[in-house]
Amino acid sequence: MIQISLNFNFTGLFCILVRVLKNLGMMGSGPSGQWHMEKRSTLKNDSFVKEYNPISETGSLSIIVLGASGDLAKKKTFPALFHLYHQGFLNPEEVHIFGYARSKISDEELRDKIRGYLVDERNASDKAEALSKFLKLIKYVSGPYDSEEGFKRLDKAISEHEVSKKTSEGSSRRLFYLALPPSVYPPVSKMIKAWCTNKSDLGGWTRIVVEKPFGKDLESAEQLSSQIGALFDERQIYRIDHYLGKELVQNMLVLRFANRLFLPLWNRDNIANVQIVFREDFGTEGRGGYFDEYGIIRDIIQNHLLQASVLCLVAMEKPISLKPEHIRDEKVKVLQSVIPIKDEEVVLGQYEGYRDDPTVPNDSNTPTFATTILRIDNERWEGVPFILKAGKAMSSKKADIRIQFKDVPGDIFKCQNQGRNEFVIRLQPSEAMYMKLTVKQPGLEMQTVQSELDLSYKQRYQDVSIPEAYERLILDTIKGDQQHFVRRDELKAAWEIFTPLLHRIDKGEVKSIPYKQGSRGPAEADQLLKKAGYTQTHGYIWIPPTL
Repeated sequence: MIQISLNFNFTGLFCILVRVLKNLGMMGSGPSGQWHMEKRSTLKNDSFVKEYNPISETGSLSIIVLGASGDLAKKKTFPALFHLYHQGFLNPEEVHIFGYARSKISDEELRDKIRGYLVDERNASDKAEALSKFLKLIKYVSGPYDSEEGFKRLDKAISEHEVSKKTSEGSSRRLFYLALPPSVYPPVSKMIKAWCTNKSDLGGWTRIVVEKPFGKDLESAEQLSSQIGALFDERQIYRIDHYLGKELVQNMLVLRFANRLFLPLWNRDNIANVQIVFREDFGTEGRGGYFDEYGIIRDIIQNHLLQASVLCLVAMEKPISLKPEHIRDEKVKVLQSVIPIKDEEVVLGQYEGYRDDPTVPNDSNTPTFATTILRIDNERWEGVPFILKAGKAMSSKKADIRIQFKDVPGDIFKCQNQGRNEFVIRLQPSEAMYMKLTVKQPGLEMQTVQSELDLSYKQRYQDVSIPEAYERLILDTIKGDQQHFVRRDELKAAWEIFTPLLHRIDKGEVKSIPYKQGSRGPAEADQLLKKAGYTQTHGYIWIPPTL
């Protein structure tokens, strides 16, 4: 009976399988009436094929810096371009650089304005020849930001360069870097779209790079995104935040997902809290009027620590691939999982003397310090506080990510008062990663002490030059890699987190507490950290190793 039952079941399953395969078109009936397998045509995803077999980019490359006479262009954009040129990433046979601004100056005057920012005096002689050749690549065009005549002249200058390089129509590449205030992004984008875009049917492209801040709240950010998005596709827009170009930030994906060590530890079962800290040891220094419009949350926390995805890289799930869109999808999921911020989990501060700046109102409530706790409502992070902390005029200058682990159960060495294990990623200065551990103190007695396993970049990679963030990000825009740039839905999700709090601050409903310059900030901030479960280590100080 058992034998018959098994044969019957097998025959029935086989018949069902045949019917399924026939319906799917994977089997057919031949002339003899016998079944046979058919080979199906290969399925192709056109977008996938296009992405991994792109049209070769052989046309000329024009890099246009709008706002060329401003501080950002002089101090960041042009130096980054020169370093890329000096390292061989910008081919002089292909590239030409254009400056555009309202200032009525000549090509040579612009070159003189930026020359001193491109090389360090200590190695100026070593780079003199490269500097001279680089400056010759720069041409200046003067014009308003809302005038078609100026942009027609700019387009003419770019086209003349493309013709001189014998570039085929449709293969030229144009990169517009908007080193400008966000208020002029819309009119400038309209002018670029109307008069300076190029054909792209032979591998050419037009891309624009926009600097932070991307709005002041959710409404203004969405308005700005809509205005630019109506003119350019998302794949053409690169929202740059230099924090995403920092070496240790870019190392986060590798660190988390290429090391088996961290996979079982990186969750609520083992991690007590996460701190992301940004401190500056100076105040607004002449930027008081500008800073007072934004405050520390908009300027640092919402932009660098959250929107720049430092938090997302710590908290995200493993993407299904390293394709930029898959990585950015996971970042958005993290932001969408953050629950509304509670007022009792926020401490604001304003350093004494901030209002002495004549450009700052006497009754300003703008915070120069903030500690806020974010909570991510998902399986991995439920119950783990993410503490974002930033301030000006602090006791030290640093930026780091601090993952604090839970206490060891069954403390047989009675050493918990010495501090918990912490994994620290020092973003700046003195880039490093180190793990705080409890070890036996050398000697005859069984005593414990806190020490560290240390990877300090300057010591470990002595012969490696760590690139500046802007160099890396500009190179990414040329390559078309959007992994380290903020996508529109990511921007929206970030603003949704902080806009309600920012509006309460603007209305004066959440007050800033005075603190002394050169301090740790308001004492209330340390109390909030303690309440959140952070345990401070006493008596241990990490000292960067000397060479």
